[in-house]
Amino acid sequence: MRVARLGTVLAVAGATVAVYNRCTVGQLCSGRTTSEPVTVCVPARNEAQRLPELIGDLRAQTGVAALRVLILDDNSTDDTYAAAVAAIDGDTRFALHHSEADPAPGWTGKSAACSTLADLAESSQGADAGTIVFLDADVRLEPGALAAAVDESKRSGVALLTAWPRQDALTPTERLIQPLLCWSWASTLPIVPSQRSLRPSMAVACGQFLVFDAASYRAVGGHSAVAASVTEDLDLARAIRRAGMRTSVVGAGSLARCRMYRTSDDLEQGYERWLWTAYGSVAGSAGVGVYAVLAYLIPPLAAVVGSERRWGLIGYAAAVAGRVAARSTESGGTPTTTLPDALLHPVSVLLYLRLTWRSHRSRRRGTLAWKGRALNVGDSET
Repeated sequence: MRVARLGTVLAVAGATVAVYNRCTVGQLCSGRTTSEPVTVCVPARNEAQRLPELIGDLRAQTGVAALRVLILDDNSTDDTYAAAVAAIDGDTRFALHHSEADPAPGWTGKSAACSTLADLAESSQGADAGTIVFLDADVRLEPGALAAAVDESKRSGVALLTAWPRQDALTPTERLIQPLLCWSWASTLPIVPSQRSLRPSMAVACGQFLVFDAASYRAVGGHSAVAASVTEDLDLARAIRRAGMRTSVVGAGSLARCRMYRTSDDLEQGYERWLWTAYGSVAGSAGVGVYAVLAYLIPPLAAVVGSERRWGLIGYAAAVAGRVAARSTESGGTPTTTLPDALLHPVSVLLYLRLTWRSHRSRRRGTLAWKGRALNVGDSET
């Protein structure tokens, strides 16, 4: 079998998985209610511009009878604390805390902040902690989002529910890269079978919107169990599965959205800080790179030049279809301009491979950083 044909087979397989997931992955819907005590934890470093919007969304939540919101200003160098005070405006459901310390050795900033918030939640709520929700400051919520996510986690009986927000992408670079977050699992992992499994390798998680059963979170050690991880969300999901508890993911695009990065520099630095560990090792990243070249670069190249143009066109069309299906899974059917971006999928893959290479390079040089902090990630590849 020629290389173009092999690549096309791989691309068709990916598209098939993406379409299957679009048809079967659950979606959050509004109109739910919960009597469960819910503690929302929001780590915030240098989020003066975005945190007030999330606070406004949290104050507008409906369907949650017992809501508590804990916010940690993580030694910000901007006006995050003052902006949060103004946005809270005396709402007694909110408690704002400030940390002036950088993370201890062996901890990343986010894991340290989340662990502090979880300790505060336990001390304030005790046995009534019920459900702990971790939200990033750049997430935006519709009024029924929290109730829908908590109710879904209880209905499904999982220890961790990832409510996958729609990834808002405005600039050309964002539109090329951000949809790959969902596409990377939606085109490779049949979600419904994976959610019946306890295999850690089949876990999916997104730290933007995580819903934990509080007792299960404590049972695996919480964020202290993944203190040094730059992919703490995924490693927590894997820890939960290793402990014999289930995790799941649902599309939340109709009720939650997130714009992670506003500039190309932030986007590059954001991906560079974690892509080195995404596939376990340099060899793992190389293997994924070879797969990506075969499935998503060789077919469109063959469609333009060579003797396998028909196969190349089929492979390219399959890649575009898979990209559109994955974006639809993420958005929950919310209209998005997916097709023009999907047609540039080979460019997206090239940029992703470049970011992976840069991440490993920064890792070797010891220059990984995020939000003004150097990342302490240990001395060896994991």
